[in-house]
Amino acid sequence: MSGPVAPHGVRIEAVTLVRGNERVFDDLTLNLQEARIGLIGDNGAGKSSLFRLISGLDAPQQGRVVLSANESQEDRRRRPSPHVGLMFQNPDDQIIFPTVAEELAFSLTARGQTRDVARQQVREFLARRGMDAWAGRAIGELSQGQRQQVCLLALQISEPATLLLDEPFASLDLPSQARLAAQLEATQQQVILSTHLLEHVHGFERVLWLERGSVRADGPGHEVCEAYAEYVRQRVRAEQGRHA
Repeated sequence: MSGPVAPHGVRIEAVTLVRGNERVFDDLTLNLQEARIGLIGDNGAGKSSLFRLISGLDAPQQGRVVLSANESQEDRRRRPSPHVGLMFQNPDDQIIFPTVAEELAFSLTARGQTRDVARQQVREFLARRGMDAWAGRAIGELSQGQRQQVCLLALQISEPATLLLDEPFASLDLPSQARLAAQLEATQQQVILSTHLLEHVHGFERVLWLERGSVRADGPGHEVCEAYAEYVRQRVRAEQGRHA
């Protein structure tokens, strides 16, 4: 598979990924160019593994991942790609600095900005969002939902073309889910989001249903989410029937 890569987008070409004795993906090919893409499926379906592959945390044994026409496989082995940002499910696995401003500034200094320039950009970035007061807030005083917001802000400020969000709603209450959903809706970056909460990707233009490292369904969010939900209902009924 070949062709141009969009300003945002990911191309996965005939990838085989083996981890230990497990063959996670076998000759997987995907062209992920839509602005909003959801990933759904059972635990162990391959959602997090796909994110690790795209972000460069795992390297395929065969095939390749293309994020930019100007970025080679060797570039991705040497350093994290500037074209993609990954947000982990647990914000405490990602945040390393004690204040919001320091966390956001690190995203910029890691990309080569000086500390002074990074601090100024953080102030301007937060001010544009009406969040000036957040700059000096201690991470330890923030709620789970607020820490998730900080992780997303730290990705957005460095402006990767694609955001990979691994179960971002999993541990949030409804108000926090609503705030994070609004934050995502406002971003101009491509969003690829894995979730078990189907309502958050039901309206996406494209959703992939993964099953054991393969794509079981691929299409508009409402169609794929409803197909997966019905499959789960039927499977549960069958399990209950066997134990009746």
